Amino acid sequence: MSRGEYPATRMRRNRIRAFSRRLVAENKISLDDLIWPLFVIEGENIIDDVLSMPGVNRWSIDLLVKQAGQAMALGIPAIAIFPSIDPKQKDPAGSLARDGENLVCRAVAAVKATYPELGVICDVALDPFTDHGHDGLFVEGRILNDETIAILCEQAVHQANAGCDIIAPSDMMDGRVGEIRDALNRSGHVDVQLMAYAAKYASGFYGPFREAINTGSQLGTNGKATYQMDPANGNEAMHEIALDLAEGADIIIIKPGMPYLDILQRAKTKFGVPCVAYQVSGEYAMICAAAQNGWLDRDRVLLESMLAFKRAGADAILTYFAPDIAKILHK
Repeated sequence: MSRGEYPATRMRRNRIRAFSRRLVAENKISLDDLIWPLFVIEGENIIDDVLSMPGVNRWSIDLLVKQAGQAMALGIPAIAIFPSIDPKQKDPAGSLARDGENLVCRAVAAVKATYPELGVICDVALDPFTDHGHDGLFVEGRILNDETIAILCEQAVHQANAGCDIIAPSDMMDGRVGEIRDALNRSGHVDVQLMAYAAKYASGFYGPFREAINTGSQLGTNGKATYQMDPANGNEAMHEIALDLAEGADIIIIKPGMPYLDILQRAKTKFGVPCVAYQVSGEYAMICAAAQNGWLDRDRVLLESMLAFKRAGADAILTYFAPDIAKILHK
């Protein structure tokens, strides 16, 4: 052999020592990657367990503010607030969504009054407020797209008035991003960001979340498949994302996370815009269950899952593990 010792290229050289592995790591996890979803309920000094999501709770507003304080202490940049509404307050039209004093708006105002520098994100959709559980108006077996958008615009403005920093339309109605952007601008909220659920799939991984927000289950024959995306489709997601960006989205979300890393990577490569992955409730529940049975190393898997999102192109990750990951990073 004329080229000296075989093999000339030894890939393991960079892996042998810990300091070298750190130097050549292509992706790193930081506190800046984390968004912590939190659930809020009515009442005072109430903690209500979400049974299908071990370690996750619904908090009354006073205790939600304390959780926001924990986020600040840990260095988590933003939280996302999701309401669990009393079924007695729900109706087919999701009327409570149009009330500027509803649970979400009061929770946002309380958090921002105490921690003004903490980012607060709110979903815009009707499913927490409707008795049937759909994200829009559901009349005679079909979702009314345009009529729903009119309500979503009101909902978004109320949330922005309460102090929400980022409005996140998760409903998947056609054209809603542009209409919400216009409504926010007209109401003086030009600087409120829009983080659109641009590629949200009709997934089986959402089950524990629906328990957490106590959503209705009268979804009809098609469920949410007439507006959320078909898991079989990838090119369609690129079309959806392009439309949301054209309508004024500042950031896009891919949901669920791990089963749709290919969509995340394609979106980041094609559009080069800020992309967020949502590690959804079903993903959380599976990891917790496996860890509780001793089948995997919980902390190791948490970090590995975060790296998977980063490697695929995520700029941030919505994850119920946010405080756990933050504590690991602080170590």
